[in-house]
Amino acid sequence: MEKKMSESYTVKTSNVLPPDTNNHQTLYGGRLLEYIDDVASIAARRHSRSKVVTASIDSVDFLEPINLGDVVILEAMVTHTGTSSMEVLVKISKEELEESGEVSLAAFSFLTFVALSDDKKPISVPALIPDNDRLKWLDETGEERAEHRKHRRDRSKALREFFANDLFD
Repeated sequence: MEKKMSESYTVKTSNVLPPDTNNHQTLYGGRLLEYIDDVASIAARRHSRSKVVTASIDSVDFLEPINLGDVVILEAMVTHTGTSSMEVLVKISKEELEESGEVSLAAFSFLTFVALSDDKKPISVPALIPDNDRLKWLDETGEERAEHRKHRRDRSKALREFFANDLFD
Protein backbone atom coordinates (compact mmCIF):
# COMPACT_ATOMS: atom_id res chain seq x y z
CA MET A 1 0.00 0.00 0.00
CA GLU A 2 1.16 3.53 -0.77
CA LYS A 3 0.01 6.97 0.36
CA LYS A 4 0.74 10.49 -0.79
CA MET A 5 2.63 12.77 1.58
CA SER A 6 -0.26 15.24 1.44
CA GLU A 7 -2.59 12.67 3.03
CA SER A 8 -0.76 13.11 6.34
CA TYR A 9 -0.65 16.94 6.20
CA THR A 10 -1.80 18.42 9.51
CA VAL A 11 -1.99 22.02 10.75
CA LYS A 12 -2.18 23.26 14.35
CA THR A 13 -2.65 26.96 15.09
CA SER A 14 -2.56 28.58 18.51
CA ASN A 15 -2.45 32.00 20.14
CA VAL A 16 0.65 32.71 22.23
CA LEU A 17 -0.82 33.77 25.57
CA PRO A 18 0.91 34.91 28.79
CA PRO A 19 0.88 31.43 30.44
CA ASP A 20 2.74 30.08 27.36
CA THR A 21 5.65 32.52 27.67
CA ASN A 22 8.87 32.92 29.63
CA ASN A 23 10.28 36.04 31.30
CA HIS A 24 11.31 37.36 27.85
CA GLN A 25 7.66 37.19 26.73
CA THR A 26 8.52 34.56 24.13
CA LEU A 27 7.00 31.10 23.76
CA TYR A 28 8.51 28.56 26.16
CA GLY A 29 10.62 26.00 24.30
CA GLY A 30 8.89 23.22 26.25
CA ARG A 31 5.45 24.42 25.20
CA LEU A 32 6.60 24.48 21.57
CA LEU A 33 7.93 20.92 21.95
CA GLU A 34 4.52 19.86 23.24
CA TYR A 35 2.82 21.41 20.20
CA ILE A 36 5.38 19.81 17.86
CA ASP A 37 4.91 16.30 19.29
CA ASP A 38 1.13 16.64 19.21
CA VAL A 39 0.81 17.77 15.58
CA ALA A 40 3.50 15.30 14.40
CA SER A 41 1.74 12.38 16.09
CA ILE A 42 -1.50 13.25 14.29
CA ALA A 43 0.33 13.29 10.93
CA ALA A 44 1.91 9.91 11.72
CA ARG A 45 -1.45 8.43 12.73
CA ARG A 46 -3.04 9.77 9.53
CA HIS A 47 -0.37 8.05 7.47
CA SER A 48 -0.31 4.73 9.33
CA ARG A 49 -3.94 4.58 10.49
CA SER A 50 -2.60 3.04 13.69
CA LYS A 51 -1.38 3.85 17.15
CA VAL A 52 2.06 5.50 17.14
CA VAL A 53 4.81 6.22 19.60
CA THR A 54 7.45 8.95 19.43
CA ALA A 55 10.82 7.27 18.85
CA SER A 56 12.94 10.43 18.58
CA ILE A 57 12.84 14.17 18.24
CA ASP A 58 15.69 15.62 16.24
CA SER A 59 17.00 19.00 17.20
CA VAL A 60 14.57 21.88 17.06
CA ASP A 61 16.24 24.70 15.20
CA PHE A 62 14.88 27.98 16.59
CA LEU A 63 15.29 30.61 13.87
CA GLU A 64 13.25 33.44 15.41
CA PRO A 65 11.55 34.00 18.75
CA ILE A 66 7.79 33.49 18.88
CA ASN A 67 6.44 36.42 20.87
CA LEU A 68 3.53 36.97 23.20
CA GLY A 69 0.52 37.87 21.03
CA ASP A 70 1.83 36.05 17.94
CA VAL A 71 -0.03 33.13 16.43
CA VAL A 72 2.07 29.99 16.11
CA ILE A 73 1.33 27.81 13.07
CA LEU A 74 2.64 24.24 12.95
CA GLU A 75 2.47 22.26 9.70
CA ALA A 76 3.34 18.57 9.85
CA MET A 77 3.60 15.77 7.32
CA VAL A 78 5.24 12.39 6.93
CA THR A 79 8.36 12.90 4.78
CA HIS A 80 10.02 9.47 4.81
CA THR A 81 9.07 5.93 5.85
CA GLY A 82 10.87 2.78 6.85
CA THR A 83 9.27 -0.57 7.59
CA SER A 84 7.41 0.54 10.72
CA SER A 85 8.89 4.01 11.22
CA MET A 86 7.82 7.38 9.89
CA GLU A 87 9.82 10.58 9.76
CA VAL A 88 7.62 13.64 10.28
CA LEU A 89 8.65 17.19 9.42
CA VAL A 90 7.13 19.98 11.49
CA LYS A 91 7.46 23.50 10.07
CA ILE A 92 6.77 26.19 12.67
CA SER A 93 5.78 29.69 11.57
CA LYS A 94 4.71 32.72 13.51
CA GLU A 95 2.15 35.27 12.43
CA GLU A 96 2.01 38.78 13.82
CA LEU A 97 -1.70 39.54 13.54
CA GLU A 98 -2.15 43.03 14.94
CA GLU A 99 0.31 45.19 13.01
CA SER A 100 2.14 43.84 9.97
CA GLY A 101 0.37 40.53 9.49
CA GLU A 102 3.78 39.10 8.60
CA VAL A 103 4.22 35.32 8.60
CA SER A 104 7.78 34.05 9.05
CA LEU A 105 9.51 30.72 9.60
CA ALA A 106 10.37 30.45 13.30
CA ALA A 107 11.62 26.87 13.69
CA PHE A 108 11.51 23.36 12.27
CA SER A 109 12.09 19.84 13.47
CA PHE A 110 12.03 16.23 12.33
CA LEU A 111 10.55 13.51 14.54
CA THR A 112 10.42 9.75 14.15
CA PHE A 113 7.36 7.69 15.05
CA VAL A 114 6.83 3.94 15.08
CA ALA A 115 3.45 2.44 14.18
CA LEU A 116 2.11 -0.05 16.74
CA SER A 117 -0.45 -2.83 16.77
CA ASP A 118 -2.98 -3.15 19.58
CA ASP A 119 -0.49 -5.39 21.43
CA LYS A 120 2.17 -2.62 21.12
CA LYS A 121 4.32 -4.40 18.52
CA PRO A 122 5.75 -2.50 15.52
CA ILE A 123 3.70 -2.88 12.35
CA SER A 124 4.34 -2.00 8.71
CA VAL A 125 3.40 1.42 7.38
CA PRO A 126 2.39 2.39 3.85
CA ALA A 127 5.13 3.46 1.45
CA LEU A 128 5.30 7.16 0.68
CA ILE A 129 4.51 8.91 -2.60
CA PRO A 130 5.81 12.50 -2.84
CA ASP A 131 3.27 14.93 -4.32
CA ASN A 132 5.86 17.04 -6.17
CA ASP A 133 9.62 17.41 -6.79
CA ARG A 134 10.24 19.47 -3.62
CA LEU A 135 8.61 16.78 -1.51
CA LYS A 136 10.45 14.08 -3.48
CA TRP A 137 13.72 15.67 -2.28
CA LEU A 138 12.54 15.37 1.35
CA ASP A 139 11.79 11.68 0.86
CA GLU A 140 15.08 10.99 -0.96
CA THR A 141 17.16 12.71 1.75
CA GLY A 142 15.20 10.95 4.51
CA GLU A 143 17.46 7.89 4.41
CA GLU A 144 20.48 10.05 5.26
CA ARG A 145 18.63 11.59 8.20
CA ALA A 146 17.56 8.08 9.33
CA GLU A 147 21.20 6.92 9.27
CA HIS A 148 22.20 9.93 11.34
CA ARG A 149 19.49 9.08 13.89
CA LYS A 150 20.65 5.46 14.02
CA HIS A 151 24.22 6.58 14.70
CA ARG A 152 23.01 9.00 17.41
CA ARG A 153 20.89 6.24 19.01
CA ASP A 154 23.88 3.86 19.01
CA ARG A 155 25.98 6.53 20.74
CA SER A 156 23.23 7.06 23.31
CA LYS A 157 23.15 3.34 24.06
CA ALA A 158 26.93 3.42 24.53
CA LEU A 159 26.56 6.31 26.99
CA ARG A 160 23.85 4.52 28.98
CA GLU A 161 26.42 2.97 31.35
CA PHE A 162 27.98 6.35 32.06
CA PHE A 163 24.66 8.05 32.80
CA ALA A 164 23.34 5.11 34.84
CA ASN A 165 25.91 5.94 37.55
CA ASP A 166 25.89 8.85 39.95
CA LEU A 167 27.63 11.78 38.28
CA PHE A 168 29.45 12.77 41.48
CA ASP A 169 31.00 9.42 42.41
